[in-house]
Amino acid sequence: MKFTVDKHEKYILIKLNEPKLNSLISPQLKSELILINTEGQRNVIIDLSAVKYSDSSGLSSLLVGHRICKNSGGSFIITGLNDNTSRLVTISQLDNVLTIVKNVEEGIDLIFMEEIEKELKKEVK
Repeated sequence: MKFTVDKHEKYILIKLNEPKLNSLISPQLKSELILINTEGQRNVIIDLSAVKYSDSSGLSSLLVGHRICKNSGGSFIITGLNDNTSRLVTISQLDNVLTIVKNVEEGIDLIFMEEIEKELKKEVK
C-alpha cells in the first residue's frame, strides 16, 4: 500500500509509505482525499515523514487536500516534511498557505484546539 488511512473520531491520518510523492502516487492520494471528504470527514493530517522527494504533482495533491478540507470548514495539516520537500514548499510559497507542523501529535493537538474553538463560536451565536 502506498499510504495508510487511519480513521479517528475528529480526524483522519494519512501516512505515505513511499519515498516519492510524485505523479505515480498523486492521483491516488487526490482520490482518497476526495473520498474522505465525501464521507463527511473534514480534518486530515497527512504524515510525509517517509517521503524524501516530491514534485509538482505531489504539491498539487496537497493543495487539493487543503482546498477540500478548508471548503468543508475543516483543517488539512501536513507533518513530517524533510528538508527537500520543505524547500520545495517554501520555494513555491505554499508555506504561507498550508498548515505545517513538526509531528503528528502537534497536528492532532491543533485539530482538537480548532474543533473546540468552532464549538465555542457556535455557542456564542
